Amino acid sequence: MKYIYFILILVVTACTKESQTELSRWETRSANTEIIRDDFGVPHIYGKTDADAVFGLLYAQCEDDFNRVERNYIWAIGRLAEVEGEEALYSDLRARLFMTKEEAIQRYETSPEWLKKLCVAFADGINYYLYKHPEVKPKLLTHFEPWMPMYFSEGSIGGDIERISTKDIQKFYEKEPSSVLANKINDGLIRLADNEPRGSNGFAISGKLTASGDAMLLINPHTSFFFRGEVHMVSEEGLNAYGAVTWGQFFVYQGFNEKTGWMHTSTYTDVIDSFIETIVKNENGLKYKYGDELRPVKTLDVTLKYKEDGVIKERNFPVYRTHHGPITHAIDKKWVATAMMWDPVKALTQSFTRTKLNGHKEFREMMNIRTNSSNNTVYADAEGNIAYYHGNFIPIRNVKYDYTMPVDGSDPSTDWKGLHTVDESITVFNPPNGWIQNCNSTPFTSAAEYSPKAEDYPRYMSRNHENFRGVHAIRLLEKTKGLTLDKLIDLAYDPYLPAFEVLIPGLIAAYDTSSNLDQSLNEPIEVLRNWDFAVSEESVAMSLAHYYGTHYLQEGIAPEKLSFMERLNYFSVASPKEERIAIFKRAVTKLTEDFGSWNTKWGDINRYQRLNGAIRQPFDDNKPSIGVGLASGRWGALASFGARAYEGTKRMYGTSGNSFVAVVEFGDKIKAKSLLAGGQSGHPDSPHFDDQVQRYVDVNFKDVAYYREDVAKRSKAVYHPGKEK
Repeated sequence: MKYIYFILILVVTACTKESQTELSRWETRSANTEIIRDDFGVPHIYGKTDADAVFGLLYAQCEDDFNRVERNYIWAIGRLAEVEGEEALYSDLRARLFMTKEEAIQRYETSPEWLKKLCVAFADGINYYLYKHPEVKPKLLTHFEPWMPMYFSEGSIGGDIERISTKDIQKFYEKEPSSVLANKINDGLIRLADNEPRGSNGFAISGKLTASGDAMLLINPHTSFFFRGEVHMVSEEGLNAYGAVTWGQFFVYQGFNEKTGWMHTSTYTDVIDSFIETIVKNENGLKYKYGDELRPVKTLDVTLKYKEDGVIKERNFPVYRTHHGPITHAIDKKWVATAMMWDPVKALTQSFTRTKLNGHKEFREMMNIRTNSSNNTVYADAEGNIAYYHGNFIPIRNVKYDYTMPVDGSDPSTDWKGLHTVDESITVFNPPNGWIQNCNSTPFTSAAEYSPKAEDYPRYMSRNHENFRGVHAIRLLEKTKGLTLDKLIDLAYDPYLPAFEVLIPGLIAAYDTSSNLDQSLNEPIEVLRNWDFAVSEESVAMSLAHYYGTHYLQEGIAPEKLSFMERLNYFSVASPKEERIAIFKRAVTKLTEDFGSWNTKWGDINRYQRLNGAIRQPFDDNKPSIGVGLASGRWGALASFGARAYEGTKRMYGTSGNSFVAVVEFGDKIKAKSLLAGGQSGHPDSPHFDDQVQRYVDVNFKDVAYYREDVAKRSKAVYHPGKEK
């Protein structure tokens, strides 16, 4: 009995000592880190080391929105079903298909020492926040670990992994492999799809087109609102980065330092491929054919937990992998492995080192890490350089195969053959026209006549499809000169909508040549006839055009395989004239039903509302909201406001599009302005929950406080983490 008691004392002492060691480390970090909150609540974090700055950054993020920090990691590490129930089980399995917890720990433990320090500081910042705020009750994660960033390493909107269908994973893994082999048929990879285009705008402007003679950068990601916070990280080890950070990550994802600026737009480079495997089951287990070989299928056992009626239950899954990647689905009874970039150590290395570079030479060397897989990069710097990188992680493939479709994994000639170098990729550097744009459109119009040529590259490097935002950007940039920051903002918020320049004339032509005029449409047709195709809060024509365009996309019949631009052109000039008029009449009727009259201003329909800090927001027509004179990016709006009606609402409420936006001018000193959708804080009782809403509607950017003396002038709170008053 005395022996057992002695052992218990040793265990308790060891745990207490470990806890004291951790707390001591937190306190040391806190003493080395200072947070200054400016007049908009933006945290400016000053650390002695990079790790101290990371510690302060995560602490500040938790202050602003711990809910989103935790949720991102619950999702990333594959534990969402423990909170949201069985419906999230296959999202969790998707995460584990690519990396188990044990593999994440191994990646962390074999990381470079400098990166391990940042990962420890990441966990310390969150854990210290929870220690100092016992009133905060996590939904699941009460202690964060330094291996967790291995799951969440790149920073884009969900990353590549979200393009893999959880429905397909469920169809495959919900039964034993023998029945899968016998019975499962799948219709292939399902991509994310909704009415609002996912993407962003990036403009880089050389000094020849600016009033100051210095380069400028537009940073305009189109994300879910409140997806990223605005931060400033500074250390005595050379870090001085400002911009947008995805909640829970420890690097500025889109932003600038004093010498360089970087903006990411979603790419259409082919970075994910499907390989059909030929599976053989023999006395030695599961094998897959590869050339003349039979290779073993790697099999892992994964246990996932999920919540059901308040009780935590478990499901066990066998997970299968080949050298191509994990088995994610089946097609015509054949297993399919999905290959994509999964190198979290290199991805974290690239994401963090990008924030500390001092010019284009260093930036291009960083791009050689080649793990920024889901994005393009628009770049500008203090030396006057502008550049564009289309994609970054680009596998070399055999061009005789069509990798937009699954290929035969048993044929070695279909394998990826390493990665293309940056020099082999689609790039633009200091084009003579003086500007570069990417709006998720083709790179082959990125710099006017100085754009790369499609015939010079393998077709898998990019789709050659334009979009209306690209058309809009090019028209404006071709006339650009003497830009200031304010003029760049005006350009980025130009209200013209080129999609309706295509669609509306076809409707008017159909009406004017109709032999059976519907007199009830005379007035709305005249409103559209006199419209300049510009969006505003006061515009009735915008209301009519949006309802008409939306109805036509839902109801119109067009030939298959037309691009979005081609479909709108077809609806304007080639569809039956009677169809155009009939759909317009239904749109007018619907608008009248929803708002009592078709003669309704756009701002009465298109609204901003944030009632609380919930991740899934509620919307209510009977509660306060504010009209917004912006439009969907699908119509060619550079300043995108993705809105729709919800259950129980007639009005449309924005949830995506312009979120964090910044314009930056380089030179001897940085000048920048920025704007957030709503505000910095996710807490409704904070003054920074909605202090930028009116600015957002009025396009009234705030000045960025970048230098310490400017931060001090606008300081509203100064404290060390855990020592705030």
